[in-house]
Amino acid sequence: MFSGIVEEAAKVVNLTKEKENLHITLTCSFAQELKIDQSVSHNGVCLTVVKQEGDTYTVTAIKETLDKSNLGLLKEGDKVNVERSMRLESLLDGHMVQGHVDQTAVCTKVEEADGSWYYTFEYDPTKGNITVEKGSVSVNGVSLTVVNSKDKSFQVAIIPFTYDITNFHTFKEGTVVNLEFDIVGKYISKILKQYIEGGMLDKLLKS
Repeated sequence: MFSGIVEEAAKVVNLTKEKENLHITLTCSFAQELKIDQSVSHNGVCLTVVKQEGDTYTVTAIKETLDKSNLGLLKEGDKVNVERSMRLESLLDGHMVQGHVDQTAVCTKVEEADGSWYYTFEYDPTKGNITVEKGSVSVNGVSLTVVNSKDKSFQVAIIPFTYDITNFHTFKEGTVVNLEFDIVGKYISKILKQYIEGGMLDKLLKS
């Protein structure tokens, strides 16, 4: 479990394909503190450390992960948002992020706003995910508040600190990002869909 408060942007130093899997080796300031089997969020994807050596570590992404996230698009030198899993005694500064990416989105606009930045993202709404105004969403593992929520797009506002320490400063029109929607909203959306498909929505509304 994560909070969506990214610690830094790690650098990809090696990518090795093995059958359907992708081994990703990265370097970051806390690499030497990591242990085998430890969970780390990478652009919002929870992956397990399989190797640690000096100031680098390696994680493995399987085909399912590559199909549903932007990790399959990585190149050597790219920056990846990383966050170690929460401790039970930690303050929850962001929101509850599972590290299970729901789908990807495309950045359609970047606007500078006198010291901050607004990013617009467009996603496929047919997958059953939604945003709500002032709700929470994880973008590449960063816990953010939704503004200008629409049927298939939304905006987020980024302060200079987040812009600098995450890979948001590399985003441009066409950049593919990972989205994890609010867990409570996902359950409500699925329950409503089941009631609608079962013809029981009227009964639910009257109860």
